[in-house]
Parts: sequence; structure tokens; C-alpha cells
Amino acid sequence: MYRIFDTSVWIGYFNGVKDHRTDFLDYCLENDQVCMIGVIVQEVLQGVKIDSKYDSIKSHFKNLPSLPAPTFELYDGSAQLYRLLRKKGITIRKANDCLIAHYCIHFDMELCHADFDFEQITENTSLKIWKPI
Repeated sequence: MYRIFDTSVWIGYFNGVKDHRTDFLDYCLENDQVCMIGVIVQEVLQGVKIDSKYDSIKSHFKNLPSLPAPTFELYDGSAQLYRLLRKKGITIRKANDCLIAHYCIHFDMELCHADFDFEQITENTSLKIWKPI
């Protein structure tokens, strides 16, 4: 079973943070259970300041399986998700989080994250979130 790890987890992982999320990412990497989304690659890479670290992370990501690039339908679904939440009085801080969540819902994949916005999305959709046992 493939899982998606949000930018919030990857940043901690590459910065040497040790917690239940990064430990789970490590486990999933060892067991070929990690799948990437282009927007997460972009978010992680755009924040890397050191060129050698950028190249290393980029190489790491290139070796992971990726979901297909977004289609019109995925963008539309993400926009509808954002609109649904706004109608309920919930503002998601980054529109990319709606794209990531919609990818996970569309492809029926579990998301591991460290971002409160995904908790709000989960409460109002069928988004599956990984929780430690």
C-alpha cells in the first residue's frame, strides 16, 4: 500500500527530526510504500537553501514512484474541496493542501502530515489520515 507524506513531514525528515511521523516515513521508504505528488516535490525543493542538499533531495525524490500530473478534473476537484470548506466557514491556508488532499481522496491513499489544515479537511471529507497506533 502506497502512502503520501506531506511536505510538513518531509521537511522534518530532511532536517533530522525524529518523531513518529518521520519514523513512519523511514519505515515506508524501506518497504517501498511511498508515492510522490509533484506539488510536494515542488514545495520541499523550493525551500532548500543549500545547493548540494537540493541535489541530494532531488535525487532521492526522482527514485520514488509518482502519481500522474494533475488533470483538469483533479484541479477542479481541489477547487470544489476548497469551496466546500469555505462554505462551512473553514479557510485552508494553502490551496496546495486542497490539491494534496484531493489527490489522496481521488487515488484512495493515506496521508501522513504535520499540518492542522489536513485535520480540518479530514473532518469534512473522506480523506484518510495515518495515525500512530
